[in-house]
Amino acid sequence: MLRRFLSTGILVAATSLSWALSPAIGTPVLHDLNLGQADDALQRLNAVLAQTPSDAEAHNLRCRVYYQEELWDPAIGDCEMAVRLDPNNSNDHLWLGRAYGLKAQHVSIISGYKLAHKVAAEFQKAAELDPRNKEALADLGEFDVEAPSVAGGGLNKAAAVAQQMQAVDPVSALTLEARIAESRRDHVTAEADYKSAIAACPRPSGPWMDLAGFYQRRKRIPDMVAAARSAVAADPKHGPVLVDAASALAKAGVDQPIAIQWLQQYLNSRAQREDTPAFAVRAELARLLQEQGDFTGAQQQLAAAHALASGYRIPGTNVASRAGL
Repeated sequence: MLRRFLSTGILVAATSLSWALSPAIGTPVLHDLNLGQADDALQRLNAVLAQTPSDAEAHNLRCRVYYQEELWDPAIGDCEMAVRLDPNNSNDHLWLGRAYGLKAQHVSIISGYKLAHKVAAEFQKAAELDPRNKEALADLGEFDVEAPSVAGGGLNKAAAVAQQMQAVDPVSALTLEARIAESRRDHVTAEADYKSAIAACPRPSGPWMDLAGFYQRRKRIPDMVAAARSAVAADPKHGPVLVDAASALAKAGVDQPIAIQWLQQYLNSRAQREDTPAFAVRAELARLLQEQGDFTGAQQQLAAAHALASGYRIPGTNVASRAGL
């Protein structure tokens, strides 16, 4: 799902805006982003940029729409423009790093290493410009865990970020410490840190999914399923954690009807969010419905996804071909 980028499992959180656009324009665009209405958002932003091509915030927002659609080159172009126009904006650097990371997933190893250094530089710049930007710190820390030192990462760097995060977001700091311990193959400490993050969080749906991910990587599937169910139970608003939980079940090949139910609940909720766009969720739902033999339902979901984001290349179309999709 889109909530992941690079090959690492970095969670992408929605960032706050410092309005350059007027609220009359910016508020509908954010609404479109949260509902995964990519075509509508692009129409609004293209109109703004046709009149005011130097609007940094409009470029940042258009980058984020393209990012949702996994169109990394246009995303990079707009985010680079936003940074040139507003070089001291922490969030602009954060999103540029994310766009570079998205492209790094789809290029050769050599090109990926070059992009990884750009990712690291942008995340570091975002954190320097705003030391309390917890999204930038979280992405930088996760990058440092996953990327080798030759690509700009490293566990010692991640540990320094975790220490900095203590004053900004103690729960995320615990999660990062768990990731560091896991990378060092200290699985006992990692599990304890994941559980400490759950205990420290007043709304622990996210930390429960972090623990579920740990269990999945350890191939402890029953424990993963139990943690995913706990994550869903901790989120009565049916937000993005339902998509993460459904994806975990689907990846493990267990409880597909439950996964389908969770995706449908998310799409029917008022808790949809930019980092989990509806069109990508509908594409995943179509894949699961097709595996269950519901080809009509799958076709309906693919059509709905395309109506929201005509530029999104829906994955698995070769699988859907036998249903005529």
